[in-house]
Amino acid sequence: MKEVKTQRSRSYHEYLISSLKDPERAAGYMGVMLELDEEGFEPELLRSALKDVVDAREQMNNLSEEAKKRFEKLDKMLLETKAAELQSLIEFLDALGFRLAIVAKD
Repeated sequence: MKEVKTQRSRSYHEYLISSLKDPERAAGYMGVMLELDEEGFEPELLRSALKDVVDAREQMNNLSEEAKKRFEKLDKMLLETKAAELQSLIEFLDALGFRLAIVAKD
């Protein structure tokens, strides 16, 4: 993957992680990864987005051991199943005219 630089010479990934420290942005970022596009749902993009949010929380020292363990379990499950159940749910909701949304708790 080509590294993209921002105006302050920080890598795009560093900028992204920094922006994901904001709960509203993190929720929006993960929500976008749940949406269907012309090619369908991309479980690898969701896994990557979840990892980015976890990285941001770790940088803030705001990730509990429980959350870390749950992320590891979820990540393993998404890798093994290619998120088949989640993809079916997203496609079903889409057929009904709905979509999943992620919002910050406050």
